[in-house]
Amino acid sequence: MGLMRLLFFAVIGYVIYKVAQGFLKSRKSEETPLPPKGEETRRDPVCGVYVSEEDAVIGRVEGERIYFCSMECLEKYRDQLEQKEAAAKSINQ
Repeated sequence: MGLMRLLFFAVIGYVIYKVAQGFLKSRKSEETPLPPKGEETRRDPVCGVYVSEEDAVIGRVEGERIYFCSMECLEKYRDQLEQKEAAAKSINQ
């Protein structure tokens, strides 16, 4: 009986450990990643990923260069701009 209790508590302890470990990993993934050192990087305004200037997809808005990690983020950014402009036009009418 004593061995069964010990085994039971060991299993429960392990399960609690794994749940806590998964919770901490998910919290770390929510944090914004830091840029690599020694390399000029820019932060993607859509997803927050740091990307080197040479690997970045570059978009222009009113003459300003904006750096993105992928074409998908560039397209999302353009869609967001269009939605903001449409909302501003509907408010001004």
